[in-house]
Amino acid sequence: MKHPSHSSYICLLFGTHALESQRVKPVKMPVDYSGTWDIVSNVNFEGYMVALGIDFATRKIASLLKPQKVIKQDGDCFIIKTFTTFKNYESSFKIGEEVKEVTKGMDNRSCQTVVNWKDDKLVCVQKGEKKNRGWTHWIDGDELHLELTCEDQVCKQVYKRTL
Repeated sequence: MKHPSHSSYICLLFGTHALESQRVKPVKMPVDYSGTWDIVSNVNFEGYMVALGIDFATRKIASLLKPQKVIKQDGDCFIIKTFTTFKNYESSFKIGEEVKEVTKGMDNRSCQTVVNWKDDKLVCVQKGEKKNRGWTHWIDGDELHLELTCEDQVCKQVYKRTL
């Protein structure tokens, strides 16, 4: 006796109409941000730093730096390390969990920070002394884009994947 194929067997048990209405859409996994990224452009960093209240001397030094980001992603858990010859900064977070953050690499302010997915973008909101503060990361090909916002200033940075 010939056995029906697996799909034919399911159709016999449940009927084809029932199968079509019960189809499950595949779950889309988020983009993998893991890697080493070197900065290639940095637009309006000065304006962003002024909005943060960073002093003149520090702004001048920071504007000359070429940061490198090393991102480690494990599902919805992230560690983002930013390395420069002047200061290094590390941020770790889990998507959707609000944490108290001290922005030691920048202006040393305390804020409540939460990062969420918006499609394939990482969107961070930082609530504290400064209005409209946060950042958005996304990947386009081998480029990592970062928009930093504070008050009415937006800094746009682009990084290239090196590893």
